[in-house]
Amino acid sequence: MADAKPNVALFVTCLVDLFRPSVGFAAVKLLEQAGCEVAVPRGQTCCGQPAYNSGDRADATDIARRTIPALQPFDYVVAPSGSCAGMIRKHWPALFENDREMSRLAISVAEKTWELTSFLTDVRGMTSVDAAYDGVAAYHHSCSGLRELGVREQPRKLLESVRGLTVKDLAHPEECCGFGGTFAVKYPDISGRMVSDKAEDIEATGADTLLAGDLGCLMNMAGKLKRRGSAIRVRHVAELLAGDTGAPAIGEGES
Repeated sequence: MADAKPNVALFVTCLVDLFRPSVGFAAVKLLEQAGCEVAVPRGQTCCGQPAYNSGDRADATDIARRTIPALQPFDYVVAPSGSCAGMIRKHWPALFENDREMSRLAISVAEKTWELTSFLTDVRGMTSVDAAYDGVAAYHHSCSGLRELGVREQPRKLLESVRGLTVKDLAHPEECCGFGGTFAVKYPDISGRMVSDKAEDIEATGADTLLAGDLGCLMNMAGKLKRRGSAIRVRHVAELLAGDTGAPAIGEGES
């Protein structure tokens, strides 16, 4: 574990803020366990990905321009989402190609932005967590985390230390769940077929729990599994790693 105690800005993400705040609290817990000082900058909003994916570069640029100053003062920016971290790290700098000063600031923020499990393992050197979960989990790799940020083994390394947990591999781990942000809205028929295939893959593992690092993917898959009558519980990986599994699973009502 690194000795320094960095100041970390938690980029909460829109979906976590609006639909699953427990993921944010779990992320804070894990970051503090990794020896970080954690803050949630009040000036943060969206990463701008919905606008960017829809071709609305102007609004995406405006969102980034407003958010960069809130993130700039911190040593690191960490998001419990590969897609949001990927947007900041890979796409924000390109939004300001014609603005030298903003380009410099965007690059500065991009270079210190990490997906949560990657930050814990690759930056802070965390190899285990103090958590227990009696169950069998299938793990879904989100497209952005996997392809843009190389997040593959990092969550698995931490999950191996969870007492009582067995992790099963999907037969087609690199296939998209069909969410893709605005893709699911633009192409609902294709998206629906993709998530149906993904649900079949998940069920074939025999797992009782589905884990992933992106809430959008999780909500999409949870909805399909629920409509299929599946009893598989769906959770963000941060919740399980933090030992915070008391709340209803994603897609489950309050008991």
